[in-house]
Amino acid sequence: MQQISILGCGWLGFSLAISLQRKGFSIKGSTTSNDKIPFLKNEKIDPYLISLTENTVVGNIDSFLEGSQTLLINVPPGMKGQNAFPFSKKIQALIPLIEKSSIKQLLFVSSTSVFNDFQGQVNEDTLPQPDTDSGKELLKTEQLLLKNDSFETTIVRFGGLIGEDRHPVNFLAGRVNLSGGEAPVNLIHRADCMGIIEAIIENQFWGKIVHGVSPQHPSKKVYYTEKALQKNLIPPDFKLEEARNDKCVSSRYLSNELKYRFQKEL
Repeated sequence: MQQISILGCGWLGFSLAISLQRKGFSIKGSTTSNDKIPFLKNEKIDPYLISLTENTVVGNIDSFLEGSQTLLINVPPGMKGQNAFPFSKKIQALIPLIEKSSIKQLLFVSSTSVFNDFQGQVNEDTLPQPDTDSGKELLKTEQLLLKNDSFETTIVRFGGLIGEDRHPVNFLAGRVNLSGGEAPVNLIHRADCMGIIEAIIENQFWGKIVHGVSPQHPSKKVYYTEKALQKNLIPPDFKLEEARNDKCVSSRYLSNELKYRFQKEL
């Protein structure tokens, strides 16, 4: 039975771990919360309490990596708060431990925030120009992992994550004078995030950069108005603005090279 280690079993990682386990993989999963350990055990996922700091990895990382050839890193940058460390420094502290382990393939969950909001049409060949701290740190981390010869890395840059229990319209409903109403949405359903990651593992699609964003790109005004009405919420109000070179993310590699077909409409 093939074993996979998933660093970060949060909203996406936990569901992914369950799905992979049910597909026959043996899964080691990490969390930073003691409270989540029983949930991992209940799904027959081997649980580990692990956290990353600027200089070290706290927890039994050697045992967590032992026996796995594939590592998934699904940890948010965490760039907010007074005690936030540069994310790339955390991964830099982790890399030597990966190098001495059995890991041969690594999948890093990144974000389309490596592009700024006004880069227009972007695809996997577009040079990222991040303008936020988290976007800059994610790009540094991507580069650290891709240049390492001890393992093959695939980067998946997901757009905004949505699911049955998570949708940005819940936070936008009723708000007024919002900007960017004509900008296209760059979103993806959790089911497709899982499907893409599983397709990468199944097809051994390593050494790549791919974008995980739905091919549907309605404007924010149209999309969030429709979703608010569907949920019986007050639609958000967007102010009138001139046309801008708003970011629109293409996932062409998924369809052209991985032959992935999206499961969920937005």
